[in-house]
Amino acid sequence: MRAWIVGLLIACALPGLAGAQATKPSTAKTTKSTKAAAKPAAPKPAAAPKVEAAKVDCPALLGDGVKTQRAFCDVLTGRDPAEGIRITIPPHTGPAVLTFDLHNRHTYSEQQVKAGRAFAEYLTTIGVLLPDGSLVTRAAIKSSFRTSADLVDRITGGAGPGGVKAVAPVGTEPIRVEVPAAVAEVSLLGEKLVVERLEGRDTFTSPGRPIAIVSNIQVEYKPAPAKKPAPAKKAPSKKPAPKKR
Repeated sequence: MRAWIVGLLIACALPGLAGAQATKPSTAKTTKSTKAAAKPAAPKPAAAPKVEAAKVDCPALLGDGVKTQRAFCDVLTGRDPAEGIRITIPPHTGPAVLTFDLHNRHTYSEQQVKAGRAFAEYLTTIGVLLPDGSLVTRAAIKSSFRTSADLVDRITGGAGPGGVKAVAPVGTEPIRVEVPAAVAEVSLLGEKLVVERLEGRDTFTSPGRPIAIVSNIQVEYKPAPAKKPAPAKKAPSKKPAPKKR
């Protein structure tokens, strides 16, 4: 009798256990799908920086190179940024990077080379300034001239043999300047030139004198996002005129 009662109880319990086990996979599957739905979308990749030739306002353009085809610009001494080489920095996010090649400025003479008296050593310092005159940084170059092989390039548009100018760039110093995010323009101005020749040393700082040359001016930046257009203003609604009685 007891065995019969125990068997009956087990038979009644089995359907409940089977139902409970059947519901467990369903609950796990629901939890998994909920987690998948709550996963945030992957962030958009950051825009790649652009590198391009800078927009330059050169007040003393020297000319184009015969070999490099670069535009060479004289750097004048001074303190007023409006009178320097003005470089536009496009609208950008974060700091931009200004790069250029700085050269010393040599007046070539074939006669001096043949006479063995053409040696000159130059040390030049220029400043990179904001429009309000604040100094961003300084750049310097030291180079020397002995023979025509020391010239970086010859400049077109002169009266010398081959139609080149006597003034030519000597030495190349790559310059890299970080420009703050809010800055839209910088200016290059000469500060000091020291020249060592066989005859002695000369120092030049007077305003308006060309003391260096720059070329290959470029800017690297992350473009600022386009501004959203302002929503159109709604015209004020006209109230109907009251009816005359």
